[in-house]
Amino acid sequence: MSCLGVYFALTDEDADKLRALGTDDTRLEFVTDDIEPRYWEDGKAYVAENDKAWDAMHRTLADGELTWDGGTYPLNHTVLGGERLYTGDDYILILKTPPQVRDIAAALDALTEQDFRRRYDAIDEDSYDGDKNDEDFAYTWEWFQNVRTLYRKAAQEGRHMLFTADQ
Repeated sequence: MSCLGVYFALTDEDADKLRALGTDDTRLEFVTDDIEPRYWEDGKAYVAENDKAWDAMHRTLADGELTWDGGTYPLNHTVLGGERLYTGDDYILILKTPPQVRDIAAALDALTEQDFRRRYDAIDEDSYDGDKNDEDFAYTWEWFQNVRTLYRKAAQEGRHMLFTADQ
């Protein structure tokens, strides 16, 4: 698969329905067959693509590693932190609550490009699959802007945030 990351700023109704589904398979099916097409078609203002930059973004905002629980809240919840709704190894579904979204949005808004670069430079090259260089930083920073903007919008509207990535 392609490892592309996408964020969806969900309504309470969509988040509640997603949580209520009983299995990984039914949750993934709801996301791929309902949420993705509906939000891409009618709710593009509530979608932020992240391409493959989510890996470096998580490492930058957490502790430099690609782990579920490394780093410090709220920055470490931007990508992989939050409620894991899928436990298989072929997909990632992680939901953040509206209070978490507000905390994350405020923390992301406070980050300057220099702060982000300092944190990016601290990523351990030996554990990172990408090429850690100026080009990769620029790529990660550019995709980060979409995510930061959507977090801000979701926080203002009291929405949940769902991070998805196919593996």
